[in-house]
Amino acid sequence: MKPRIQPYISAENLLRLQAMAKRPGLSESKVVDRALAAFFAGDTDDQRDAAITRRLDRLTRQFGRLERHHLILGETLSTFVRYFLTVTPPVPSDQLDAARAKGDLRFDLFVGQVAEALRSGDRILQNAVEDFTATSADFVSEAELDPHAARRGIDA
Repeated sequence: MKPRIQPYISAENLLRLQAMAKRPGLSESKVVDRALAAFFAGDTDDQRDAAITRRLDRLTRQFGRLERHHLILGETLSTFVRYFLTVTPPVPSDQLDAARAKGDLRFDLFVGQVAEALRSGDRILQNAVEDFTATSADFVSEAELDPHAARRGIDA
């Protein structure tokens, strides 16, 4: 036998409780019991909220990296197009067919190279960016700047 209690609730909550209890398979007691169980499970909710927050933080960092990669890709493409349009001379009309054939051949080669890079995982753009990104090894240490510091007992 379950214990019986008689708490006081607001008129607004009573109307909501009665409306909820009209659903099939529910009673006022079941609704109140489930609500209390959910209320007391707040610690579990806090853990779940913390896990969701960590996941959202990770997704935010991943989105930031994606945004950066798209920015680099867009700038690379726009720089290439600008360069291409600037340095490519117009083709004389009697050489258009040969130029188109050569362009088709070059495009097929280009698509093949992109497909191979995607298959192999060798990223030309990523490697180029990494080549120009400084790491701590690229910088000079204080000891290298002042070789006499070690002899004077100064920690670098």
